[in-house]
Amino acid sequence: MLVHALLSCIASASIQVHALSVSVPLGAFSNTSSVSPSHISFSIEQDRWTDWAGTTGKNEFVLNALSNLASFTGQPPRFRIGADSEDRTNFQPGLNLTELSFSPPSAATPYPEASSVVVGEAFYLAAQNLLPGTHVTWGVNFKSLNLTAAFLEAGAIADAFNSFPASSRLVLDAIEIGNEADLYTSNGGRPANFTIAQYVPQWTSFASNVSATVPISANTTTKFWGGAFAGSDHSTNGFSPQGLFNNGILATAPGMLIDTISQHVYSGSGLGCGSIGACIQDMMSKNFIRGNLSQFIPDITATKAQSLTYVLGETNSYFNHGSANVSDSAGAALWALDYAFFASSLGIERLYFHEGVGYKYNFIQPVTLNTSIDDGTPLPEPLPPHIQPAYYGAIVAAEAIGKAGGTSVSELSLDSDTMSGYAFYSNEGQLSKTLFINSEGFFTSSGTNRTSIHLDLDFSGTGQSPSRMTVKRLEIGHADDTSGLTWGGQTYETSDALVSGMLSVETINTGDGLDIPATQAILVTFDG
Repeated sequence: MLVHALLSCIASASIQVHALSVSVPLGAFSNTSSVSPSHISFSIEQDRWTDWAGTTGKNEFVLNALSNLASFTGQPPRFRIGADSEDRTNFQPGLNLTELSFSPPSAATPYPEASSVVVGEAFYLAAQNLLPGTHVTWGVNFKSLNLTAAFLEAGAIADAFNSFPASSRLVLDAIEIGNEADLYTSNGGRPANFTIAQYVPQWTSFASNVSATVPISANTTTKFWGGAFAGSDHSTNGFSPQGLFNNGILATAPGMLIDTISQHVYSGSGLGCGSIGACIQDMMSKNFIRGNLSQFIPDITATKAQSLTYVLGETNSYFNHGSANVSDSAGAALWALDYAFFASSLGIERLYFHEGVGYKYNFIQPVTLNTSIDDGTPLPEPLPPHIQPAYYGAIVAAEAIGKAGGTSVSELSLDSDTMSGYAFYSNEGQLSKTLFINSEGFFTSSGTNRTSIHLDLDFSGTGQSPSRMTVKRLEIGHADDTSGLTWGGQTYETSDALVSGMLSVETINTGDGLDIPATQAILVTFDG
């Protein structure tokens, strides 16, 4: 069922107000997708994993930031630990502190990934510091073709989770074997002629040994993730889900234990888009987000045809840790929000937003920084752990999903290049909330001429139309700000990541409609 909107323009001396009449179905319909409480989760660069979890003690700032999300959904975000440094990791029994080697930092990459990572049992035991009930997927080294290293790492991971008390409710969801093997031909991991047909038997050999030590079987909850490719050519003979299936991976003994296909995707390099303002507008634009994700529809379809789950196991705005003053801008909050729910509408089960230490696109900076994340220059004073603007997108998404369980979401079809909308339905299929995102950029250079869109809600379908609604706003000064956002008048930009300030919401008649300024999002909860 399509939901239609009519656009008109009303000129004003100081602003231009656009009016949209939006049809909102009262009940869930055929293209509604279920959305997990942990829909927004995190991928952690493995080298600095213990900075996130803590070693001798818990990282309370990170735990508070994660607890904020869990307070809205009832479940903590899931973790995938791995990425590039997954394939640079080796295991040394008895090692208490991680041994790391790094390339020199640069202005473009102030916080490089480790070129070598040596870990012991303590590295994996740090997972005990996560929130109770956290689900974890952990990667092991495949690039080096060192079967012993992968076997020892997997065994240490399993031993760590087996040692945790039942009260922790920590779950080892899966083991991931290797990171972005489709790039091995360009980074020295495999010969230039390496193909998916060669990949499958190599993966099978490693997975067979890993499954024996973890263990992973038809009777265990721990399974394998398949894929974890940087891209997809969507063909049956390339690096793609279709290529995996066509080359028989699901017919192998360990392949039968794959329950999830993981795809990695970024929005490009963030280079060549022009000014910072132009780059931010590109990043959060409705058409760009949809074009970036829609390319994976054939892969999602092929994966679901095998009764497997499809996730973005590593994703964020721009690759190479983000684009300076873009990935860490306020516009990233709107990008993350629209990106996450459009992904859900395509059938993507969960998104693991990639995080490191000092990365520009981080939602959370977990430790004190001494160097600028944007250009590598020394900071005038140390910058304590803090959240970045994209985190607000996760907070709004968490509240939209809620903790009732069984929430489903559907994109509302709007005849607008800048306004996105989503309707949320209860487990019984009844309309509960709507989310609207105005991605028109309002920048520090825009002056005072901030446009606004007025929404008139036209409820359709059977049932009683709600008469009252509560409106909560994600307010942003400018799209190129890097701080100062508020959600319902409250801030998470505090020393402990805990919310501060007085809650501010509006309760109005549904017939009055809504006004949404450029570079703002609103969550509407219907009161009946």
